[in-house]
Amino acid sequence: MMDMTNYLNRQLSGVKASAILTFANFAQQIPNVINFTLGEPDFNTPDHIKQAAIKSINDDHSHYAPANGTLTLRQNASTFLAGKYRQHYTPDEIIVTQGATEALYTAIVSVLNPGDKVIIPTPTFPLYIADVTVAGGQPVLVNTAATGFKLTPELLTETLAREGDGVKMVVLNYPSNPTGVVYSSEELKALADVLRDKPIFALCDEIYSELHYDQPHVSLSNYLPEQTILVTGVSKSHAMTGWRTGLLCAPQPLINELSKIHQFTITSTATVTQDAAAAALGAGKDDALPMRDAYVARRDYILTALNELGFKTIKPNGAFYIYTKIASDLEQDDEKFAYDLAEKGLVAAVPGSYFGPGGEHYLRLSYATSMAEIRQGMTNLKDYVERQRAE
Repeated sequence: MMDMTNYLNRQLSGVKASAILTFANFAQQIPNVINFTLGEPDFNTPDHIKQAAIKSINDDHSHYAPANGTLTLRQNASTFLAGKYRQHYTPDEIIVTQGATEALYTAIVSVLNPGDKVIIPTPTFPLYIADVTVAGGQPVLVNTAATGFKLTPELLTETLAREGDGVKMVVLNYPSNPTGVVYSSEELKALADVLRDKPIFALCDEIYSELHYDQPHVSLSNYLPEQTILVTGVSKSHAMTGWRTGLLCAPQPLINELSKIHQFTITSTATVTQDAAAAALGAGKDDALPMRDAYVARRDYILTALNELGFKTIKPNGAFYIYTKIASDLEQDDEKFAYDLAEKGLVAAVPGSYFGPGGEHYLRLSYATSMAEIRQGMTNLKDYVERQRAE
């Protein structure tokens, strides 16, 4: 029998199955495990958004939406971004996508030619690496563990000098998955100065922008609008992960080209979910605030517990992840530690090395779960660590 897998896109051989999902599936099979693996809000979608979707169905909004999205949603998104973050995109500079995931894929495939290099600060969510690889690009992974998990102007300058003219794109995700770090306006201005007037795109994944705790969210698009491609959406801000509605924003000449990949991949996203997202970004523009407050309380509880156990953690100021370094007197192979912790300690936290260079010896814990689960999880972790130290 002919093995047809030998005739698939050769780029797929460079893409590994998600180790994060593999670990999460393993952990879910363990009875009574406290799960800190996946980044999905435990909140439900606000009622007024659900009612907007019900109305959409009753009004027979069951036909194709315009390819780039309904005008109402794009208008609401334009107003939302301008009012919240001073990001000025007209409705014609916004594409409604099948979640932020499709927005990222569309941007990367639209920009890259085979062999183009993409700078990706690590630790990072692996999706960017996979998309670049499938598009025929070369991921350039930049370890930021020594700089507080941030891409600094110095690191960026050094990388550009080393990699030469082949660099086509820089990916920035902030607030960050997996570290929860954010960038200040001064830090973003400095990065913009390095990139300005170079033929390099900045792909900014800001899906967690509403979950920004100790300072207002600032975007690179404020300082480098002509080179920035912005990705955002309602999944994290409005607890709408299953609605699959993202936003892809860029200056008009770029959007005209990006829309080609979107149209021939998706055609358009579901009309009903667009009506729901329009309500989220309209009347529900501040829906994220109570959820954000709950995340802060959860973050602080976990931070205190980890510090008492000797884990070293940079305080996250956004998203809903804690990236913590395993205490030095415990097992330092983070994958081995995580699997043992899940089996024997009933706590599931993702190995940090799954997020690339700089993640070794770390764990990522998502606190998008209830405070009751968090309290039990930290109790389980304490019991496990004390048993390990007693052996």
